[in-house]
Amino acid sequence: MMKLFYYCVFVCCLYTTTSAQKCNLSFKGKVTDFHDSSIIIGASLQIENSNKYATTDFDGLFEFNNICAGKYTIIIKHVACDTKRISISITEDTFKDITLEHHLNELNEVIVKTNTKTKITSVEQSLKKAAIDNFTDKSLGDALSTLSGVSSLNTGNSIVKPMIHGLHSSRLLLINNNVRMFDQEWGDEHAPNIDINASEKITVVKGANTLKYGSDAIGGLILIELKKYAVKDSLFGSTISSFNSNGFGGNINSEIVKTYKSGLYAKLQANYKQFGDFKTPDYYLTNSGLKSINTSFRIGYNGYEKGFSAYYSFVDNEFAILQSSHIGNVNDLVNAINNKKPRVTEDFSYDINFPKQAITHHLAKIEAYKRIKGFGKLSVQYDLQINRRQEFDLRRGDLRNTPVIDLRLFTNSLQTDLEIDYSDELKLNTGILVRYQQNDAIAGTGTNPLIPDFDKYEAGAFATANYKLNFDTEFNAGFRYDFSRIDARKNYNLNDWQETYNYDELFPEFETGVINGTRIFTKPEFTFHNFSASLGFSKSFENDISLFINYGLASRMPNPSELFSDGLHHSAARIETGLLTINKEIANNFIVSLERNNDDFGFVISPYYKYIDGFIQLIPVGITTTIRGAFPVWEHNQIDARIFGIDIDVNKKISERFNYKGNISLLKGDNLSDDIALIHMPSTSFTNSISYTKKELNQLTVRLQNRTVLQQNQFPDYNFNTFNAIQQQDVFVDISSTPPAYSLFNIQTSAVFKAFKKGSLKLEFNVDNLFNVSYRENLNRLRYFADELGRNFNLKIKINY
Repeated sequence: MMKLFYYCVFVCCLYTTTSAQKCNLSFKGKVTDFHDSSIIIGASLQIENSNKYATTDFDGLFEFNNICAGKYTIIIKHVACDTKRISISITEDTFKDITLEHHLNELNEVIVKTNTKTKITSVEQSLKKAAIDNFTDKSLGDALSTLSGVSSLNTGNSIVKPMIHGLHSSRLLLINNNVRMFDQEWGDEHAPNIDINASEKITVVKGANTLKYGSDAIGGLILIELKKYAVKDSLFGSTISSFNSNGFGGNINSEIVKTYKSGLYAKLQANYKQFGDFKTPDYYLTNSGLKSINTSFRIGYNGYEKGFSAYYSFVDNEFAILQSSHIGNVNDLVNAINNKKPRVTEDFSYDINFPKQAITHHLAKIEAYKRIKGFGKLSVQYDLQINRRQEFDLRRGDLRNTPVIDLRLFTNSLQTDLEIDYSDELKLNTGILVRYQQNDAIAGTGTNPLIPDFDKYEAGAFATANYKLNFDTEFNAGFRYDFSRIDARKNYNLNDWQETYNYDELFPEFETGVINGTRIFTKPEFTFHNFSASLGFSKSFENDISLFINYGLASRMPNPSELFSDGLHHSAARIETGLLTINKEIANNFIVSLERNNDDFGFVISPYYKYIDGFIQLIPVGITTTIRGAFPVWEHNQIDARIFGIDIDVNKKISERFNYKGNISLLKGDNLSDDIALIHMPSTSFTNSISYTKKELNQLTVRLQNRTVLQQNQFPDYNFNTFNAIQQQDVFVDISSTPPAYSLFNIQTSAVFKAFKKGSLKLEFNVDNLFNVSYRENLNRLRYFADELGRNFNLKIKINY
């Protein structure tokens, strides 16, 4: 009986198991594009570790039959899509929608040989990583000045501010890794706190078609982008060292990157740069060295449907200011202008003495994004910046080591961005921004702060639309609104407040009633509403020819310097005065670009016109005497201005080994209110280069370059007479006349060697100012005191590993 019982149990279990394992289930589904829900035809699907396959039909449908119940991994593949793996549990007949991204793969590195535009109707120029590496030991302004239409406003050799079509500082938007930089950029001698070695690509957008980033890009946009990493398991990096004969210094930059197949990645980068006194062809520039330490760190997850990134960078710059540029009064300026050689020329030194600048800048950012099926992509970003600027003068006594200007600027921003791109023909982009900024004029400097304490509140919203009419015609339009409010706290000289500027009648609401001797404490408050818009058109023709047309309306509120400056700006050796009556600038920008993007023969012809209502300028207006001596007075005022010109770029393949590149920039700036030329406009310049390349010989490249800058003959006459106490007579001070034209030759050579099993070694040897020409640059603030740099030999070693 017992045996019969066990037999019955065994038969029942066998029957149950056999019944449970009936493999008559079906798994069906549909494969569509995540981006726009379009059907994907010909996608292949496989049940992992089996011989079961399926392919999507013309309706995107697939089917597996005779499936047993259980858990499975499905592998989905299609051309131009990432392979996708999904897990699914099947207990009954099942239908599932599966999405793939059939558009440009954003998760992998993409090498694009053509010129891809950030905005389809904008006029752009870019520097890729190879070109950036040529300036590893130089500044952002030095790198960008190689592009047509881009020049620089210098304070000596180390402090370089980029200019686009003659405009700089607050009129340019500087976007670093999608963060708008704020670093007291209002000063002529305030260089951007950017380490270009951390960037993969730098793009200059000319004109005002930059609504995503702000309404005040009257000059244009400088976009600094980081690298996107492939989704794979990898560890790689590079180290580049640079050595220079002029300044007996150089630079070392190193970075290491770790990526994972899961989409995670991390990067650490660090840079150190130091130079001693630089040298002209005839003498050393005493106290002209620099020291810079920069580092950055990135971590993130790079997925298509969602992802995040965190970024931190730190910049620590110390710049010596040419000792001969430190004047005690206007008579020192007269002597400097009349003498061909600086009053102080000592032997080479690495010491950074007074006067000097010390700047630190912290930037932190966190960003996350989520793609919405069949709709678009939503991004949220928060960023924080802390900028500390200290300017040191030659002082005596207890204040010897105390800065005369000590400013700390705190900025934090929160922004969202929504890209609606489910349609290939119409793409929409909209976003909002809120920002709070605080400036702290740190006490204890022994001087009245040039820029006062203030709080600034901003909010903005934008919307843009790109419409693709057909394969070769596109339109772009957009609008942006920005609200700005600035609340300042400032002491004014009572005589200036009541009599010189009549502020007691114009702005009685700013008075607090607190008067301390000859000073009155005030709380100026201003609110601005800024509107901007853009309209663009692009058309492609045969023979690689394209036409771009863009109109931009931009408005810019006055910056704190233009409103509140009040006192001696020591590093500029002048009295600077702002005006509370200054209003916002409104600019109308027109730019056209006819381009042929072809390696054999290409060109870009780009004329532009800007009309700026209420253009804010800083100009010399006279002389004043302080306890330090007699100084020029520079005052902000407003005029109507016009800037127009043309940029031309040409490239020609002469033969298989020889190539030619050239560009020319012509510009004219007019002060329409006073019928004179605008101050500080770049003169005509052109560049020509011929390169020889032999790839089979270690990618050997030899390039000869010539850059010629003509004399600026259109400038306003702001010369003046002043009394010379030593000569006991009036003397003429010529601060307006411009230096003569100059022409420089440079040589660049490079070769790449397979020095390691994995990786490469690249060697470069360059010579700047080959013929050791003595010259002065009109847009260098120190041109009154010394020549520009002489010949420099440069050696670069780059190791990729």
